[in-house]
Amino acid sequence: MPKVIRKTAFALTASLALLTTACTGQSSSGANDDASKDTTINFWHAWSAPSETKAVKDLIAGFEKAHPNINVNVVGNMTDDKMNQALRTGGDKAPDVISSFTTNNVGKFCSSGALVDLNPFFKKSGIDPDTTFPKAMNEYTQYDGNRCTVPLLGDAYGLYYNKTAFEKAGIKSPPKTWSEFETAAKKLTVPDGDGYKQLGFMPDYHGWETTTEHYFAQFSPTYFDASGTSNLAKDPAFKAGFTLQKKLVDELGGFQKLEKYRAKLGDEWGPKHPFHTGQVAMQLDGEWRLGMALDAKPKFEIGVAPLPVPDDQVSQYGKGYITGTIAGIAAASKKQNAAWELVKYMTTDTNAVVGFSNAIHNVPSTLAALKSPELKYDPRFKTFLDIAANPNSTTTPASVNGGQYLVTIQQFGYDYESGKAKDLDSGLASTAKQIDTDIAQAK
Repeated sequence: MPKVIRKTAFALTASLALLTTACTGQSSSGANDDASKDTTINFWHAWSAPSETKAVKDLIAGFEKAHPNINVNVVGNMTDDKMNQALRTGGDKAPDVISSFTTNNVGKFCSSGALVDLNPFFKKSGIDPDTTFPKAMNEYTQYDGNRCTVPLLGDAYGLYYNKTAFEKAGIKSPPKTWSEFETAAKKLTVPDGDGYKQLGFMPDYHGWETTTEHYFAQFSPTYFDASGTSNLAKDPAFKAGFTLQKKLVDELGGFQKLEKYRAKLGDEWGPKHPFHTGQVAMQLDGEWRLGMALDAKPKFEIGVAPLPVPDDQVSQYGKGYITGTIAGIAAASKKQNAAWELVKYMTTDTNAVVGFSNAIHNVPSTLAALKSPELKYDPRFKTFLDIAANPNSTTTPASVNGGQYLVTIQQFGYDYESGKAKDLDSGLASTAKQIDTDIAQAK
């Protein structure tokens, strides 16, 4: 799937505002249709690349074969903005089922009533989400007890490393702890004048997936307490995460030097990505990077491993950050039972999930599919399957105002790594206060 879309999760678009005013909220009015009768439902999704749209077409063909009475009208390349507007207005041409890349909008989808609570549908079908989906995926598809979305394939984050550079530096295996990672990053760094011939790791928060939440996942933080108040200044995991990243920035040359080097490197989605070219020896990234890196035909062997963990959490090595695509049923739909049949098939049928995963090259989103012998992948891809299935893997929780709290945390990260913000404790406290204020206003 087009990761460039999903990775704009920090950008709070007009879609959030639309969801705020989406008062469709008729969660039971459309669940009275007879799903055994001939009907047509609309499915809107965001995939756009030819290989992806073909995979969706094949997925739907499998559903229609199993449910010959339900015809699915598929509309692709739909942004969240367009979906949200359609969910808000309803009508015959509006989607009955949607699929979005923006997991940060789950809190908005659920609290606004734009999508129905799927818990009654799961119960009616005798499916237990807790034993069907990986723990982290199960968490990011619901908000405040409302399971208005369901996972439809996922992403897991790990560590890519240049095996050739490792051997040259005398590093025998990928680092398991952050202290080992520090040592490796410094050994792998080869200075060149005021820059680098090779940088061990680009720690800057602008450095291609090295965002605050991706770092913090390895510290297993709790973003909000039981009352919904920000935990940023109270949970030591956050301070440890910020401290680790800032130490890497300082030890690998300092913010200004790193940013000067970063400005000369290739973009994240092209063949000149600095990991592909060998300019950066280690990279925090998702499962899709493997295929992109191999397509770029690098002059070294690629290694894949889980990201490191804090030294006092070495027993949890193997965990990582999890996110993914979500699917849901429109509250305005008058064909919710038929829509549920599609959602159920796409997200819980093992063969369907495995087939879609093989075609899209994302992580399967059910525990059964993760173990399926029918999965086809490069042996290195198994690292991401294991991270997704790991019960210690984490995600970022849904919020009523979408991903705004993550934007606020990331902004403080920019200020702290650059030296603009110098007092970590006071910065965490003021950032937490801002998060609470924003959430209170959204409510």
